[in-house]
Amino acid sequence: MKSDLTPEEIRVILNKGTEAPYSGIYNDFYKEGTYKCKQCKTPLYKSDDKFKSNCGWPSFDDEIPGAVERIPDPDGSRTEIICKNCKGHLGHVFTGEGFTEKNTRHCVNSVSLIFEPQGTKLEEAYFAGGCFWGVEYFLEKQKGVISATSGYMGGTVKNPAYKEVTTGNTGHAETVKVLFDPTEVNYETLAKLFFEIHDPTQIDRQGPDIGNQYRSEIFYVDDSQKEICQKLIETLEQKGYKIATKLSPLAEFYPAEEYHQDYYTNTGKTPYCHGYTPRF
Repeated sequence: MKSDLTPEEIRVILNKGTEAPYSGIYNDFYKEGTYKCKQCKTPLYKSDDKFKSNCGWPSFDDEIPGAVERIPDPDGSRTEIICKNCKGHLGHVFTGEGFTEKNTRHCVNSVSLIFEPQGTKLEEAYFAGGCFWGVEYFLEKQKGVISATSGYMGGTVKNPAYKEVTTGNTGHAETVKVLFDPTEVNYETLAKLFFEIHDPTQIDRQGPDIGNQYRSEIFYVDDSQKEICQKLIETLEQKGYKIATKLSPLAEFYPAEEYHQDYYTNTGKTPYCHGYTPRF
């Protein structure tokens, strides 16, 4: 993600800098839509929560639930706010100033944000293909993917923990939830990519990982997604592949523990059982 940032964005987002007051493009900007993290494209703020504070930076009195993390400065003087997904620096949050009824001001650098106009509806896709670390790693690199979240789906136990899932007794598959912008990438492109970043002919395993939690499975959101996947499977079978990938209706998705998210990005390691193989 660093390679996609300009030097100024790196200075602010990665090195916790601050843009000059009144210089940001979103300081005096009030169109309807959603403000997302510039680095990972996670939705952070709604335009309804933006207000004019005259402080010199975009101000919001609320965030999208679960999107922003607060980190008190070591000396207790201020509280930093970062994108919870990618940990990119946003700015600082202040309370007790009385600007709005919520009595909160998220003071955010414009360069940390990207604006999505109202009317663009994001869509979801769910893919299971072995260890979710590798599936997430490759899918989140696709243009148009807003976020990829590792988790569990297709089992019988509510709120499963990783240790439970690894026994193979909960029925869950390690699954990646993909949030994408259909104006930038369509579902068929994502499904094709899924079939090309893992081996869809393996049954209840992927590389060295063995167990039904590592099975190849697509959980479709609607009939359109199901039909697209059926056609892709037919195409692969015509090419001689014996596809093991199951197609199942959407089930409840449980996000995995925090240390599983963006695993390869955070650790700097390389996927050990996933790679790109052209099949279409």
